[in-house]
Amino acid sequence: MGETESSDLGENGSPKYHQLNPEDNSEDTKKEEQKFRKHLNKEARKVVSDSIHKGVKLIVHRPEWDLNDKQEYVKLSKDLMPIVKEIARKTIPLLEHEISIEFARNHYYGSKFQSDSIVYKDFRYFSKKLPPNESPSLVVGLRVDESASMVAFGRLDAAKRAVVAVYEFCKMCNIPVLVYGDTADVSKLEQMSIFAYSDFDHDDYKNRYKFMGIRGRGNNRDGMALRIIAERLLTTNKQTKLLISISDGQPKAMDDYTGAYAMEDMKQTIAEFERKGITFLAAAIGQDKDIINDIYGENRFLDITNLNEFPAKLVRIIARYL
Repeated sequence: MGETESSDLGENGSPKYHQLNPEDNSEDTKKEEQKFRKHLNKEARKVVSDSIHKGVKLIVHRPEWDLNDKQEYVKLSKDLMPIVKEIARKTIPLLEHEISIEFARNHYYGSKFQSDSIVYKDFRYFSKKLPPNESPSLVVGLRVDESASMVAFGRLDAAKRAVVAVYEFCKMCNIPVLVYGDTADVSKLEQMSIFAYSDFDHDDYKNRYKFMGIRGRGNNRDGMALRIIAERLLTTNKQTKLLISISDGQPKAMDDYTGAYAMEDMKQTIAEFERKGITFLAAAIGQDKDIINDIYGENRFLDITNLNEFPAKLVRIIARYL
């Protein structure tokens, strides 16, 4: 089998190598992945080109997975799936009901007469039910802080479990979802790293195994990550665009992205993209909860004290946006 560049970085920031996805090793697949990765890199660099991050050396990775990742995923998800399925079981009938009572207005014929349309005198006085297989108008983006401090106190495992729970719930409910991780300062040539584990434009069932590659790495340049993911969500036509950031600490990256300067960048980024239609939520799982609360604001802040309850809590919160 061949080898390919993975998202795992060595001590000097250079990529490590391992076998390609064992179930998918065709030349067409490799070319398609390479093309999509180049597209993500181009778009991400364009997004930050007029921000304070314009000079930061950025690489967007499309991580691979191997059989060990698959086995870890199966083990980790075993206890989660019954909880996720139960929440989905209660949610899906509500979605189907909401969709079935929605009417597409202004048709020449249909099952419901619209008396308020007569004033237009164009004979389109009827409504028709929308198809029952219509997707809910929600897209979810998960941002995972992969700074080194995430390794402590079981935070990384909690983040992985939350990612798996949200991803599986979204799949069950036919909600487009992307999962991106990020870290900063792995090398002088790679000051910002984005790990596109799953993307709604290029997704298949095997992407779930890639989440096992989430790990603590370097620093965190939060504002840059939020900007890239928010812009990605804006490419969809969904009415509600929800961006959830899972992080354990305040922003800190070289040379001077820290303190009040970094916090202000994050606040400005959140305000800018909220005006464009992005809804932000911050899941704080570490020691800097007060600072994260201050950055995002009380109405966008989730204080995750019990990491064991984190996955189910996050899924239930997403269900409220449906």
